Amino acid sequence: MSIDARTPWSLRRRLLGAILAASAVLWLASLGTLTAIAWQETGEVFDDALEESAYMLMAATTDLEARGLLARQNPLEGDEVRRVDMQYQIVVGNQVVQRTAGAPGRPFVGAFDDDHGFVDLLVDDDRWRVFVVRDEARRFEVQVGQRAEKRFDILEELADALWLPVLGFFLLLAFVVWWLTGRVLAPLHRTAQAIAAKTPEDLARVDAQGQPRELLPIITALNGVLGRLDAALQAERRFTADAAHELRTPLAGLHMHVQLLQRQHPDLSAPFRKLRTDIGRLTALVDSLLTLARLDPLARAQLAGQEVALRPLFETLQAEYADEAARRGITLALRCEIGTLQADPQMLGIVLRNLVGNALRYCPAGSRVEVEAVHHGGRDRIAVRDDGPGVDEASRRRLTERFFRVLGTEEGGSGLGLSIVKRIAELHGAKLAFGPGLDGRGLGVTLDWPPSHGTVLTARRRPEANQ
Repeated sequence: MSIDARTPWSLRRRLLGAILAASAVLWLASLGTLTAIAWQETGEVFDDALEESAYMLMAATTDLEARGLLARQNPLEGDEVRRVDMQYQIVVGNQVVQRTAGAPGRPFVGAFDDDHGFVDLLVDDDRWRVFVVRDEARRFEVQVGQRAEKRFDILEELADALWLPVLGFFLLLAFVVWWLTGRVLAPLHRTAQAIAAKTPEDLARVDAQGQPRELLPIITALNGVLGRLDAALQAERRFTADAAHELRTPLAGLHMHVQLLQRQHPDLSAPFRKLRTDIGRLTALVDSLLTLARLDPLARAQLAGQEVALRPLFETLQAEYADEAARRGITLALRCEIGTLQADPQMLGIVLRNLVGNALRYCPAGSRVEVEAVHHGGRDRIAVRDDGPGVDEASRRRLTERFFRVLGTEEGGSGLGLSIVKRIAELHGAKLAFGPGLDGRGLGVTLDWPPSHGTVLTARRRPEANQ
């Protein structure tokens, strides 16, 4: 079905027209089939009637003593029982002088006053329909009767012959209507798919061109909602980005002033150290908010994806966190079995720093943290696992919620790190999952990248640890 995309069309009219057209075509086809079957069946009935008439005419023109009709009560051997089964009597003076074997011995109709006519009557508990005709001189009359059940037999034969074609046409009509309604309602499914594909990053208007008239009010209202929602999200992102950007400079200045005051007043070193820590947490929060504000409006097609060499990135990560791992008494091991990975290099660095930083922050002294890049199930996997206190199942499902932090931890944090990891994973089409860590303890975070053509290094374990 071709649809003019320039003008709206009526879904109701198209559906009505399709069903009516299909019904008319199938009705004409079924009528022709039924007519052919009925013609064949009625032809057989009339042929039998003609045959019966021939027998009656032969009997009527035969000498009464030579007829022998009264003696032949049963059909001759080999004769078929004719489905019309008409019986006749010749009545003279209210006495039956000649009859067929199936007719009663007394007249069907007694004291018939008209010259001819039909009479419905009951004879020996059988219902008959009888036609009576008198000769002009009223010397005798002929009465021809047929049992009513024989007429129903003909209807039953017709029904037996017609039920299968009727059922076939009904099923065909049901299939055609189902197919036509599917074709006509296809725009509904396409529109539903277009709406379901909408994300906070894609709030573009749903195209109203080529849509049926019945959907236009819904699409118009939905486009209005999408427009308002997009404007609200854009305003929120601009506010977050502007606020975070404006806060970075005064926070940096405040940090420098605290350092200066700490040198000038060494006796207040402890309070100033606490103040510097709080300023550092606030600065990290502002940086996270600014990062999210930059990531939220991005689409996957906008990523500056390239082949990122993972081993140099792992070595840089090792150098950055060596001192912190040693200070906390945590073993940090890295294993890289993948040469390159298709990703945005800056975002991949943010992911690794967030995951490793979280693991070091929340694991107690003596714990192990392992970072690996391996092939798993046809995908490139980056995993960060530890054997620390871990996270319960209920909290794991909320780890990527913004500003969510697991209760009972003494370490500070903004609760935005894993939200940033989740957003970067979405932009890269990667699957983020949480599970048990090392030896069934702690927390394990895995990122399965989509299949790519990155290079593979020789699989060898190369732990680089810091105590």
